Amino acid sequence: MVAAGAHRAGPLKQQNKAHKGGKHHGTARRRAGGRVSVKALSRRRRRDLNRVDRRHQALQLRRQRKEAVLAEKRSLGSRDGPPHLVVVVPLHARAASHDAIRLLQSQDSAIVHVDEGKSGSFAILCPRLKQRWRFVMVQAGDLHAVMDLAKVADSLLFVLDPADGWDSTGEHCLSCLFAQGLPSYAFAVPGGTDVPPKKRIDAKKKLAKAVEKWFPEVKLFPLNTEQESSLLLRHLATQKQRHLAFRDRRAHLLAYAAEFVPSQESDQVGTLKVSGFVRGQTLNVNSLVHIVGHGDFQMSQVDAPPDPLSLNPRVVKGQKKSQGMDVQEDSANGTDEMEEDIKILMKADTSKQESLQSEVVPDPMEGEQTWPTEEELQEAEASQKENRRVVKVPKGTSKYQAAWIVDDGEEGSEEEDDDDEDDDFSDDMMEEAVSQEGESSEEEEELAEEECETMTMSECMRDDQYDEKVEEDEQMLEKYKQERMDEMFPDEVDTPRDVPARVRFQKYRGLKSFRTSPWDPKENLPRDYARIYQFQDFFRTRKHLFRQIEKEETEGASMSVLNFLVRRHPGNSDPVKAKEELIFHCGFRRFRASPLFSQHTSADKHKLERFLRPDTALVASVYAPITFPPVSVLVFKQRSNGMHDLIATGSLLAVDPDRIIIKRLVLSGHPFKIFTKAAVVRYMFFNRGTHGHMKCHFDGQLKSQDTVLLNLYKRVYPKWTYDPYVPEPVPWVRSESAPPVQEVEME
Repeated sequence: MVAAGAHRAGPLKQQNKAHKGGKHHGTARRRAGGRVSVKALSRRRRRDLNRVDRRHQALQLRRQRKEAVLAEKRSLGSRDGPPHLVVVVPLHARAASHDAIRLLQSQDSAIVHVDEGKSGSFAILCPRLKQRWRFVMVQAGDLHAVMDLAKVADSLLFVLDPADGWDSTGEHCLSCLFAQGLPSYAFAVPGGTDVPPKKRIDAKKKLAKAVEKWFPEVKLFPLNTEQESSLLLRHLATQKQRHLAFRDRRAHLLAYAAEFVPSQESDQVGTLKVSGFVRGQTLNVNSLVHIVGHGDFQMSQVDAPPDPLSLNPRVVKGQKKSQGMDVQEDSANGTDEMEEDIKILMKADTSKQESLQSEVVPDPMEGEQTWPTEEELQEAEASQKENRRVVKVPKGTSKYQAAWIVDDGEEGSEEEDDDDEDDDFSDDMMEEAVSQEGESSEEEEELAEEECETMTMSECMRDDQYDEKVEEDEQMLEKYKQERMDEMFPDEVDTPRDVPARVRFQKYRGLKSFRTSPWDPKENLPRDYARIYQFQDFFRTRKHLFRQIEKEETEGASMSVLNFLVRRHPGNSDPVKAKEELIFHCGFRRFRASPLFSQHTSADKHKLERFLRPDTALVASVYAPITFPPVSVLVFKQRSNGMHDLIATGSLLAVDPDRIIIKRLVLSGHPFKIFTKAAVVRYMFFNRGTHGHMKCHFDGQLKSQDTVLLNLYKRVYPKWTYDPYVPEPVPWVRSESAPPVQEVEME
């Protein structure tokens, strides 16, 4: 009898298993005698920490991190560490950067070293504070100098205009620095004394509001007196340092002095002596060194000269004293005082030195060959008899020579399948006609030369420049049309009428499923793949390298296929086509290449994109020297006037030649006759025998308004267009002044 209100368990009640301690569980514990393995002990302690122990452990970790930050602050700019490298970047054409430098040099009880021949480059030594700084000034319009110095600088000192802050050139400079990675920075605002006192507060609030959009919670330092310059120096010395991963994991230095010693054989070949403070990791003399903008080189030895910026300098001749401030002028090359007491630290070992060869020399006879069997020989003879042909040849021609004679029907059977290349035949004909017309008109120009007179006109009215501008606009308009058509009808092409489709699309294949159908990554590789290196496991190699990177620098300059994950920069909207030459800034390297764009997915095949899309992230694949992530990437496009526009930013994804990039073509047709599960499709092919009609079977019935699509696929590879030489860009400015005046001849 069940009492009222009692609960009875239902049939779905969970039944837990009974605990089984094991047959020898207690025996094994008694044999161990309380001994526990180290791994088990650490796991148990980590799991069984109580609340007090966890709090104590967190306190210790926080204290260790704090001590590491303090040690970094004490070493930077001190006697035992390199000088604090500060790069001065004016962000406005009216920014009083020279006044700021003059105030920084007017520190009491400080020694100032001015680099002769380098405008705006000097060092400040303060024995009282036990700190030393090295200042380098650069113009915001010099893009390469700004980006190269920002890669090695400890701090950036941005000089603002008190009224407008920065102009368009400074904004472009900030966009590039944000994409590359910003080290520690500070803002100085010199000037502003000409503003009425009642409007100074409003001007400061307006400037602070404009800066907060880019740099929230930043402090602006006025720079009009020596006391304000001292506060700025103290802030630079004590602020927290921001780390750049690609810089901290590599040894790098900024040249303090350089001297080229030519060899006895030639003046063009010799030894470059570079002196500076090594930062980052330890420099290995057997590794390669990369000089930005010049390439990779081998080192012969590493010396340790006396410190040119010592906090306790020796008294030298020519020392000037004024108001407690010592000013010393360095020699032209900065090597006079270094020639004494030079200590050789390391010399290169030729057996361990890295080679300058960055490509594999392919061997055309390296392919694996097997001797054919008797059955294969018989099949080859039979097929040779069937494929015999009769060819008219001159008398005395051997069989070997006759085999190379091509019939008229065989000519042009193999075509270069590249939809992106234009037909140059019409252009050549046009150039030939223009050249003939120019030759015929030379005599008329010589006769009319006496009737010409010299006039002065503005450059904006020249017809040849106007024609060049119109031609550029027409090319840009054509790219816009192609990009728009690719968005509306992606990958659709028209079947050519002069070439059979089986010839035109013979390199393509069909896939039942783009996602699941297999594709061998080692199939039909191009010859360029024989020149590059490949990792068996790239991420494992990268992990092993970063473990050993503190001992020695092992990264070389071998070539492979680099895949960058990039996104379109919002400040640029011009169409960018695949295989178009672009400029890449990857870590400390910059080079030119023509990338392929593909979709960023987790699948094993990635569809080719013909344009750099503005609304999604794409992968750009190029041949380039091997670099290990994390590394920031900036992509520029050079204008016709030499200026570089930032079009995309991103990072290095991986180094993987096996990334399969698939180009898709879509052929479209329309149903002509519709049956239950079949239809006659036209306008997809053009064949004289069948009038281009094709009978197709479907799993359902079509409708009259349907369009039949046929997908064809082909694997594509990047072009070998790597060029380490990048020309210096024209300063990025927007001039609103009148164009220059030139002398032209008018009839």
